[in-house]
Amino acid sequence: MGGYTLIESAPLGTRNTLRVNARARLLAEIRDASKLPELLAFPAVSQGKLLVLGEGSNMLFTGDFDGTVLAMATHGVQVEQDGDVARIAVAAGERWDDFVRWTLGRGFAGLENLILIPGTVGAAPIQNIGAYGTEVAEFIESVEAWDTQEQRVAILDRAACAFAYRDSVFKHEPDRYIVTAVRFALPRSRELRLDYAGIREELARMGVDKPAPFHVAEAVVHLRTKKLPDPAVIGNAGSFFKNPIVEASLGEAVKREHPELVSWVGADGRWKLSAAWLIEQSGFKGERDGDAGISNRHALVLVNHGRATGADLWSFAQRVIEGVHEKFGVVLEPEPIVV
Repeated sequence: MGGYTLIESAPLGTRNTLRVNARARLLAEIRDASKLPELLAFPAVSQGKLLVLGEGSNMLFTGDFDGTVLAMATHGVQVEQDGDVARIAVAAGERWDDFVRWTLGRGFAGLENLILIPGTVGAAPIQNIGAYGTEVAEFIESVEAWDTQEQRVAILDRAACAFAYRDSVFKHEPDRYIVTAVRFALPRSRELRLDYAGIREELARMGVDKPAPFHVAEAVVHLRTKKLPDPAVIGNAGSFFKNPIVEASLGEAVKREHPELVSWVGADGRWKLSAAWLIEQSGFKGERDGDAGISNRHALVLVNHGRATGADLWSFAQRVIEGVHEKFGVVLEPEPIVV
């Protein structure tokens, strides 16, 4: 079939970075976004559940999926205009890290702090991915998506995407939009973000006193590889828990009892607490139960040491959530989609 392939009872073990051996009733791999309406009209697809999958780096399958998994395998990067701010359209199936490196190689600034995040370009706006003081929303001009409700191609500008911390309209209406492309506006130069989590120290260690975006990217690569386990070596989905945002009264209460609490006060007066600190203080860093556990390198990372099932991993994650709630009265939420 032109533009897509369909596979029945498809194994998903190599399609999710937690390496859970789940299966999908049907796997549809799409290489041409214009064929989406045709594919979605198939009775086998239209009459069941649908799950869109990129690299599976932000997903935990707790069991088999009784529906269609739609894997985006579309490719292409187009520079639509290249002035002081370049406008670049990128297909949803492109790998995020490859695209970041492509932008740095061409002298565009902005995405350097977001290097080495696993996943696809199409997944980036859904999660509003962020790291080292930068969120992708800042550089997204618009998102192109197939609107399953209105049966048409929709172009959502930044405001319509309703971006927030690890959040967007695509998470609030998960069954409505299928992201097909993302348009970025990237400046040729901008003030670099260096004040987050050891970037300045890493640049100093590298002997760089006048950093360019590619230096910052290199510093972030060093920091990430030191802290986070590689999914190619051990199954994981990066940060599994979001930093909780709590009312000031709760933040202050936790701080009174635990003066060493790692936290930030937001513009709205609410507190963002370090989930990694809360998990570590609750004794879960490096813990494991069978093959499910928390990385000994970073307390935010749920890991599969080998043969853990999705149910094993989810059960361990819930133990962590309960343990943190018991000790601090704070409820952690998972960052990946739990299927």
